[in-house]
Amino acid sequence: MANILKEEPLVSIIMNCFNGEHYLDDALKSVLDQTYKNWELIFWDNKSADNSRNIFKKFNDSRFKYFLSEKHTTLYEARNSAIQKAQGEFLAFLDTDDIWLKDKLKKQIPLFEDNSVGLVYGNFWLFNKSNIIRKKRIFSKDKLEKGIITEPLLKNYTVGLLTIVIRKKFLSNLKEVFNPKYDVIADFDFVIKFSANYKFNCIQDAVAIYRQHEKQLSKKLFNNQIEQLKDCVSNIKLNSKINFLNLKFIE
Repeated sequence: MANILKEEPLVSIIMNCFNGEHYLDDALKSVLDQTYKNWELIFWDNKSADNSRNIFKKFNDSRFKYFLSEKHTTLYEARNSAIQKAQGEFLAFLDTDDIWLKDKLKKQIPLFEDNSVGLVYGNFWLFNKSNIIRKKRIFSKDKLEKGIITEPLLKNYTVGLLTIVIRKKFLSNLKEVFNPKYDVIADFDFVIKFSANYKFNCIQDAVAIYRQHEKQLSKKLFNNQIEQLKDCVSNIKLNSKINFLNLKFIE
């Protein structure tokens, strides 16, 4: 069932920052460069001790909205707090070390004209400056899935948080979007559960660049990631016949 979206509905972009100065300027510029113009950036400063605040403040744009956390929290607690400040009809996410391609939102928002679609995602580039042989490669060479795609996602997880856009009204029954007990894989937990109830659509081409580097939280907490995945999967009681052993994640 389709409906007509009003021209460029407001998109709230969630950017959580904790000492993210190293790549922050590139991330912010990629938001400003969007060909889609009706957005607000919710910048949640999780008590950074570096130059992140000053880098953010140099961008003189009323769509850039700064919030300072009262105390330092885990990443997904911070994301939940930032979401509470969002005024848009849609939510999107960009971390301080990643980059959006300029037509990302322009390509994705029209797919919500089908009002049964709850989430739109896309492919993305993996970029590793230190890799001499292959600095840049596409994340998924396979065709991305759309529709009700829980089972395909559990077999081959291809949804990067930096690419997703969510219809916010479909989150109204959730007290928290992300389960804070998972400090590494709460986005996977959310996406899988959300996919059981709402249709997904996708852009097959890359819409963003995921930067791989040694300071990433996912690399530092790799063992925690494995344990949290085990706990998460054990609590997803959708279909006992699904093969959980073939999950594919960002390296």
